[in-house]
Order: sequence, then C-alpha cells, then structure tokens
Amino acid sequence: MKKIFNLLLCFFPLITLNAQINELGVFLGGSNFVGDVGKTTYIAPEKIAFGVLYKWNRSPRHSWRFSYTQSEVSGNDYKSEETGRNQRGYHFDNNIKELSAGLEFNFFDFNLHDYHTKITPYVYSGLNFFIFDNLYRYTASPNEIYSEHSSSLAIPFILGIKSNITPRFVLGLETGVRYTFTDNIDGSNPKTSSSNILKFGNLNNNDWYVFSGVTLTYTFGKKPCYCAE
Repeated sequence: MKKIFNLLLCFFPLITLNAQINELGVFLGGSNFVGDVGKTTYIAPEKIAFGVLYKWNRSPRHSWRFSYTQSEVSGNDYKSEETGRNQRGYHFDNNIKELSAGLEFNFFDFNLHDYHTKITPYVYSGLNFFIFDNLYRYTASPNEIYSEHSSSLAIPFILGIKSNITPRFVLGLETGVRYTFTDNIDGSNPKTSSSNILKFGNLNNNDWYVFSGVTLTYTFGKKPCYCAE
C-alpha cells in the first residue's frame, strides 16, 4: 500500500506543476490625462490612483489579470507648454473608475513555485470598462462645466517590472496608458448636435489617461508535490 501511495505521489507533479497560482494585491500610484485640455506629457502623475488586482498565473510566462482602479484626472491649460492652450485657459476635473481584464505576459520565466528571487519585465493588455462624468460647456458660458454620468471602453497598454521580494509577496513597478473610445473626458467633444454646446480641440483624436505606480501582491495556491525517494 505504501508503494502504491508513493507511486501516486510521483504523478502529482504532473498535475500540480500546472496548478493555478493566485495573486491578490493592491495598486498605488498616480494618474494623468492626455487630451484636448492641459498638458500633453504622457507620463506625468498628478493625482493619486489606487486599486486592487487579482492574477491567475496559468504558466511562468503568462497570467490572466483582473483589476479595479480609480483616480481623479484633471487638466489645466495654464500648465500646458502650448501657447494656444495657455491663451484659452480651460480646465476640468473628472473621476475615473476602471474595471480591467486581460493577459499579462512575462519576458522571463516567473515560476512562483520556485522560492528563489526572480525578476522579469512584463506587458499587459486587455479591455477596460470605465465610468466617468460626461462633461459639456455651453457656448455662451465656456468656463462653466456641466456633467452627467457616463461610461466607455478603453484598451490598456501596460509595461512593468516585478520581483518576488519574499516567498509570498511580489513587488511590481508599472506604467500604463489607456486609449479610450471617448473624446469627452475633458468636455471637448460632447455627443450632441446642439449648436449651444461647445466643441473644441482635435475632434478626431480620442482621450488617453495614464496610471503609473507600484503593485504589491500576495501569492497563494497549490505548490508542486515531489516524489519520495
């Protein structure tokens, strides 16, 4: 009976080596906006961003990743280096609440079954659903901003680097731009045909927002079982 038990143990690695290792953690960093109001620098965190994330590691090279992140984004023409924006002087504030799902790919093997310290760059992309305020201005009073709740989709492009700083914790540093399917986070292009609603800027380019910061995740799940000698 003992021999049979030991024989079964030899087959367990074939099952558990591919077992899903889970990561659950937090994101903390900053956000900035790139659109028709304010600065045009792509990575320039201005507002605090925070969230939670979960990863389902399917192999040492790729993971399914799910997250929720929120932050305020803003823009101020007086902070722009473009003369036209400085003279116009518009500004806005908006709130982003984002749900994201997609695939994270590691450039190097990142096997969490192995407790040795590892480090790897990674990329992530997928699909985002986010809630924001749809802003608009009347042509008669362009400095007064009105809003209504709205939602849209975005495609994230995230680049980062991470390391297992302890056997249970993984620390990452990342920055990610989000290409949105709206051009109205800043109130520059409301979806209306009314001549009383102001539209301005480049109406052919959609808005972007950026989250940059650190992630800290706790790993848990089944570990490989080794055959007894």
